[in-house]
Amino acid sequence: MLREPITASQAAGLARLLKALADPTRLRLVSLVAAREDGEACDLTEPLGLTQPTISHHLKILVETGIFTRDKRGVWAYYALAPSALSALSAVLQPAAAQPRMRQP
Repeated sequence: MLREPITASQAAGLARLLKALADPTRLRLVSLVAAREDGEACDLTEPLGLTQPTISHHLKILVETGIFTRDKRGVWAYYALAPSALSALSAVLQPAAAQPRMRQP
């Protein structure tokens, strides 16, 4: 939970994360990986019905922004959510106002 407003540098980093997520395909990719029991996935073309180059483009953006991690195993690349990126987003999106407030006399 944030105790004070974020800095300009923190805002720039979070804006980059939010911009990466502001795409329906990337949101679906995040959802698909998050829904997996093992928390990772390697073949994401079939569930989205898009071509491999299109999926690779979106995965590259998610990895570059730190939303996904990529683990190369042989010829396969496995993608997982990066907990640090999600923690940073949730800290900002969960307002301090959501905490119980003391009543004013």
